Amino acid sequence: MTLVKIVVVFLMTISGFGVSMAAVYTVGDSAGWTSMGAVDYQKWADQKDFHVSDTLVFKYSKQFHNVKQVSQKDFVSCDATSPMATYEIGSDSITPKIVDHYYFLCGIPGHYQAGQKVEILVTPTSLRHTPTLVLAPTPSPSQTPATTSTSTDKNATPSLYFSFNSFALTVLVFCLAIIGFAF
Repeated sequence: MTLVKIVVVFLMTISGFGVSMAAVYTVGDSAGWTSMGAVDYQKWADQKDFHVSDTLVFKYSKQFHNVKQVSQKDFVSCDATSPMATYEIGSDSITPKIVDHYYFLCGIPGHYQAGQKVEILVTPTSLRHTPTLVLAPTPSPSQTPATTSTSTDKNATPSLYFSFNSFALTVLVFCLAIIGFAF
C-alpha cells in the first residue's frame, strides 16, 4: 500500500469515530421501575437525550409490576386496557426503531396514579452529540464578569466549537481531492 492509500484509509477510519454508539438507559436509574415514589420518571426522561437504536431497560419485580406501551391518548387517560405492547419479564429491553414519542406505564391498578409512567421522546441518531473541543478565549482579569451564570439547557452548545468528526471528514475530502480519487 502506498503512503497516500494508508493516509486515506486512516482518515476514513477516524472519521467514523464521530458516529455515536447506541446508549442503554435503565429507566429510573438505580431505583428501576417502581411505584414507590422514589423516581419522578418524567423528570428522569427530560434530563436524557434518547435516540433511535438506544435501549430502554425496565427493571422491576414482575410479581408487582409490568410495562405497557400505550398510545398518547391512553397514556393521558391512564388506560392500560389496549396496550400496543406488554412486557412482564422484570428486565425488559426496548429499542425504539423510529423517531417518535413513546408512552409507557405500569398496568397494575393505582401505579399510574403513583407516578409509574413515562413519556420518552426519541430523536434521530444524527442529532446525537459528538465529542467537541471547545475553543474559548481566556478573559483577562479586567474582562472577568462580576457574576456568572450557567445554562440549564441540556442542548446548549458553545458559540465557538470544533467537532472532531467534521474535521476528520473535511480532511478526508481534502486528501481525496488532492490525490484526485486515484487509488
